[in-house]
Parts: sequence; C-alpha cells; structure tokens
Amino acid sequence: MTNSIKFDHGEVKMIAHRGLSGIERENSCPAFIAAATHSYYGIETDIHVTADGKYLVSHDSNLLRCTGVDMVIEETDFDTLRAVPLLDTDGKTLRTDLYPPTLEDYLSICRKYGKQAVLEIKNQFEEKHIDGVLETISQFDWYERTTLISFNEENLIIARRLCPDIDIQFLGNATDELLAECKKYHFGADVNYKSLNADFVAKIHAADLKVNTWTVDKIEDAQRVIEMGVDQITSNILE
Repeated sequence: MTNSIKFDHGEVKMIAHRGLSGIERENSCPAFIAAATHSYYGIETDIHVTADGKYLVSHDSNLLRCTGVDMVIEETDFDTLRAVPLLDTDGKTLRTDLYPPTLEDYLSICRKYGKQAVLEIKNQFEEKHIDGVLETISQFDWYERTTLISFNEENLIIARRLCPDIDIQFLGNATDELLAECKKYHFGADVNYKSLNADFVAKIHAADLKVNTWTVDKIEDAQRVIEMGVDQITSNILE
C-alpha cells in the first residue's frame, strides 16, 4: 500500500476519506489520528443528527455495517449510540478505543494536527442543525480550515446563507447541472472521479472555484485526474 507521503502528488492536496480508512476502521478516532500523522492536507468525515439533536460521526444512517447492531441514528438518542462499539477492520474484533466519534472529537483532532476538516452533512438537515454544526465549528475556531460538503444542495444553500465565507463543495457527478449550481452559489465541485474530465475542471476553474474528486484509490487514476488539473483528491489509501 502507498500513502500520501510516498505518492508524488505535486501541489494537489490529498484528503483522507473517512480518516485513513485504508488502515483503520472508517470514521473512527484512530482513523482520524492515522490520517493526521501522515501528510494528508485534510480529513473527510460524515455526520448525522441523533434523535435528541446531537451530532454523531457515521457514513451510514444505520450503525449496522460498522457495529453489527441495527440502530438508526436519526431515531436513536446520542448516549445509546455512543455506547455501541465499532468493529475493527476485520469486521469481528472489538477494541476499547473504537466507538462512534462526536463532531467535537473529529474537530479536536483536525485542530490539534492542523488538518483541513472536510465535513459531509448527510441526509437533509433542518436549518437549526446546520446552524448547530456551524456553531460547533466556531467553538473550535476552525471556520477557515473547514470545508462543508453534501449531496443535498439545500444543506449547502442554508450553510452559505448562514456563513457566507465558509468553504463549501457540492458533491455529485461532473455535469452541466452541477457546474451551474456551483457557479450560482459559489460552491466548489466535489465529484466522482469516474465522471470527471478536463473540460469540466477548466470550467470550474474559470469560475474561480476548486475541484475535489472522490474516491481515488489507484495511483493510475490519481495521476489521470492530476493531469486534468484537480485541486484535491479524496482517497481511502492509494495503492
């Protein structure tokens, strides 16, 4: 396996997808710390709102895949969710340091190690919860080092209105429709590498916006998107 230290990515910034998930359990504090102690520019993660209005790190809406416990985050209270141990990468082993992190856990690691927080807002959040996320980021004084991303455009429109200066990227495929929305709201583009082409990158750059691409795990794919001129690459681990 090749990590971001050994891969010559030039000026393109590397983002660790769900932490260094090629080594540690995705979206766990060990995965975030593993990424933080390598040369990644940023650490990507995902958050959901619990039934009692708190913010928990998880890619899926249900903890089943990563814990073996069938528990929907939006329907369960925070303390119950936090008590469920994550499975290690083998899908079997339980470790005492593996539990679903909070938004505060994630931001504290990004801040301690000086890493860009690339924070995906999952599902559709109510405005009060977008505001709550922004307030939490503010408490860590990490606005200037945070990028908000989402497939849900409404989440991003609300965030842009509440915090005009925060960095935002719209997740999706490299289409004319996504390009138009990025230009309209001054969103960067965070696109599936399989849909990406040099013309799309050039058009985003012409609007003075940036391009991130996901999820690139092969060096040959990374080299191809670098040649297109992308600004950032999100990866589990390159090999």
